[in-house]
Amino acid sequence: MLHHRLLPLLLLLLAPAALAQTPRADLLIRNGRVYDGAGGPAVLADVAVRQGRIVAVGTLPADYPADTVLDARGLAVAPGFIDVHTHIEDDEVRQPTADNFLLDGVTTVVTGNCGSSRPSLRRYFRTLDSLHLSVNVASLIGHGDVREAVLGQARRAPTEAELTQMEALVDSAMRAGAVGLSSGLIYVPGTYARTPELVRLARVVARHRGLYATHMRSEGDSITWAIAEALQVGREAKLPVQISHLKLSGPPNWGRTTEILGQIEAARAAGQAVTIDQYPYTASSTSLSTLLPDEVQADGRDSLRARLARPAVRREVVAGLLRRLRRRGLRHFSYAVVASFPPDTSLQGLSIEQINRRRGRPHHARHEAATILDLVARYNAGMVFHGMSETDVQAIMRYPHNMVASDASIRVWRQGVPHPRGYGSNARVLGRYVREQQVLPLEEALRRMTSLPAATFGFQDRGLLRPGFAADIVVFDPATVQDRSTFEQPHQYSVGMRYVLVNGRLTVSEGRHTGARSGQVLRKF
Repeated sequence: MLHHRLLPLLLLLLAPAALAQTPRADLLIRNGRVYDGAGGPAVLADVAVRQGRIVAVGTLPADYPADTVLDARGLAVAPGFIDVHTHIEDDEVRQPTADNFLLDGVTTVVTGNCGSSRPSLRRYFRTLDSLHLSVNVASLIGHGDVREAVLGQARRAPTEAELTQMEALVDSAMRAGAVGLSSGLIYVPGTYARTPELVRLARVVARHRGLYATHMRSEGDSITWAIAEALQVGREAKLPVQISHLKLSGPPNWGRTTEILGQIEAARAAGQAVTIDQYPYTASSTSLSTLLPDEVQADGRDSLRARLARPAVRREVVAGLLRRLRRRGLRHFSYAVVASFPPDTSLQGLSIEQINRRRGRPHHARHEAATILDLVARYNAGMVFHGMSETDVQAIMRYPHNMVASDASIRVWRQGVPHPRGYGSNARVLGRYVREQQVLPLEEALRRMTSLPAATFGFQDRGLLRPGFAADIVVFDPATVQDRSTFEQPHQYSVGMRYVLVNGRLTVSEGRHTGARSGQVLRKF
């Protein structure tokens, strides 16, 4: 009888306890238009976060327990953006908060692109672990660095013994957690590699279920041949291919998007896994030395200077630069603008044409070509090259297997005159190409920034707003999100990113970086 008398009291005591069994959220996002990243339309929902993970998505009770509540009424809630093509090496120590990425909605970056990475990713990942960046970082192993570690900058094929050494370095990087192999086939020493070398190294990557990401040999006149080589590496090594920053450079190549996208789509139809990425601008950015022939750059900078000091070599290189200019249908090197030149920062933001005139030389392309050689001999300047068509940019953007990428470093505030893509690539897509020009629907643009890159690079618990997934989340205003960075004034952060969470920590609040540094190294095993 005593047991039955106590039962009502016991139930009364248990009722609050049952409510208390709902795990208390560290953070609760209320009333947002939730885009889960899979490409579907938004739903009005709440998102609860606990211990760095999403624990609930849906219409949650009014008394759902939470330490912090964010009101997302009228705002979009999406997975944190994944930038698959970055170059953060060297800047992560100076700027570990990575403000330019976070304020553009990016919570994860993939570095080690274009054949350039840290040679020892195991050591690099330990360094990142100790730095505690504000963004998550994954890395490719760079073919160029692997080749240089074994062959230096020699312009020749590796011996079998050397190739075996290179394979061992790639295998070590993959065991350390690299997501794949990258190549930069317009850069020394990557440009000296032939296709069989790339296939051998890619086969090592395939054993670890990684991918091959390539800055191809050509993005202009020979682009179809370059795409064919990239596809060949993927076919023969049996691994996915990621074509970096697809574009058509130079007016003679404008309008070839149907041709190159058809080539990629044909490979996909034949069963190949092929994806691309793109930054949403009509200018590229890379080093000035890419304008010079490969053979002139072999064996290091001292050899480069020695060759350029020879009158016959100098005349030949100048003639090649002039031929390049004529193919573009231009009279001057106005399309090439200095982004970074530490020996003389007054040149930053000026075109080669402007620098030549400033030096009092005749206003002629031949003298501008000589100016290029003078600059390269002194320092390999970072450049912005204006040479793409807006029509092509939009046509490539519409391709469904295309991801948004910045091809940028962690920007150090007010340093140089860099390409604006480092500050505003995602916001530019959302503001200019989604809201203003309607090139893409919002839900599709978000898929390109979230679940597509996560699936491509193997981030199994990111890229979607689902219970159990890492709480990388961006809350933004679709009506106001916009890039502000320009070619003339690049050091300007994007606007409209209201809140950004990285592994559950509030890293951007009301559009300002909180100083939180909860990023993780994303190793692939």
